[in-house]
Amino acid sequence: MHAYVYKSQRKADTYVYLAARDAFDVLPAPLRAELGALAFVLDVALTPDRRLARENPAHVRENLQAQGFHLQMPPRAAADPLTEDWSGDA
Repeated sequence: MHAYVYKSQRKADTYVYLAARDAFDVLPAPLRAELGALAFVLDVALTPDRRLARENPAHVRENLQAQGFHLQMPPRAAADPLTEDWSGDA
């Protein structure tokens, strides 16, 4: 299975994998509006032995087959212990 990867020009570190090149019509309108312009970055074969940096390739393939796209969000920042509620420590 092939995937065509696009980077959101509005949302940092946000990528969309599409089952067909430039098939933006599979994206729900609110998501498409939120992502803004999408720039093509990669054509990748999602074979069973393929590894991806931030995503599980099996999960990406499932989403591509089920809905025609997969959304990769930016990684969550590690929790900063100084932002927690320490009100009980005083």
